[in-house]
Amino acid sequence: MSAATILFAGTPEFARVSLCALVDAGYVPVVVLTQPDRPAGRGKKLTASPVKVYAESQDIDIWQPATLKDSDVVAKIAELDPDIIIVAAYGLILPQVLLDIPKLGCLNVHASLLPRWRGAAPIQQSILNGDAETGICLMQMEAGLDTGPVYASAATPIAADETSGELHDRLAALGGELLVNKLDDILDGNLEALPQDDAVATYAGKIRRQDAAIDWDCDAEDIHRRIRAYNPVPGAYFDLVGESVKCWKAEVAEGLAGHSGKILEAGKAGIIVACGTGALRLIDLQRPGKKRVTGAEFAAQVNLVGKRLG
Repeated sequence: MSAATILFAGTPEFARVSLCALVDAGYVPVVVLTQPDRPAGRGKKLTASPVKVYAESQDIDIWQPATLKDSDVVAKIAELDPDIIIVAAYGLILPQVLLDIPKLGCLNVHASLLPRWRGAAPIQQSILNGDAETGICLMQMEAGLDTGPVYASAATPIAADETSGELHDRLAALGGELLVNKLDDILDGNLEALPQDDAVATYAGKIRRQDAAIDWDCDAEDIHRRIRAYNPVPGAYFDLVGESVKCWKAEVAEGLAGHSGKILEAGKAGIIVACGTGALRLIDLQRPGKKRVTGAEFAAQVNLVGKRLG
């Protein structure tokens, strides 16, 4: 079905990669749906989404409805008579009336191996949980939260020191690759979507800033996973004498221990903090309004003698 009428719905960089892969493979959507421009940066200037910027560069028609519950928006989409709507990290809920419009339904590019980590933050949750692997699923959308049957999946291992940002970029590329490799079979009806096993489903809720607060009573391995999972957003942080300090990178310090939060070492070799079990070496730190520095540089800038982190 080379002449299929395709709509694409997505907003951030993850979605832009899938859209770029589609266009490069000759699947140019007739319309791209993306969220309205949002204030961004210190000046809160209205900023277009990565998907909008790319779609504009390709002269693809762009729609930016604030909601998909508007009957006029639904009617406009229905007039296009799409064969399929491809969705990747769009950020708006598609109501049932919209899911029913495309002849072949709506296809979602999801960043996990469903039914594991349904929901908003599957990449972060896979790292937080210490999963050995994750991946991409092409899922036929239905009213439930990521509950639809899956057409295809592709797995990838999670490296021991990989951050959410790094894993995001690899999964975005994997998602675009899987999408273009399987789309013809989906459009031609040659690929069957298999139901998920709801009994083993897990959920990844939205990440809040307070989730990234470091609890030094936790195990060093657990804190290390949290630092990786919350890099780059929202950034794991701890309190140091009333100042919120972000930790962007750390590693487990083998063979060291002490009272949780106690600074065991602070000098040219860096900063080592005792955890509930084990200890952690802080490698990359950032004070509010300052640039990122190494642990050794931080130790030279701030008096840490006798300090206990909160």
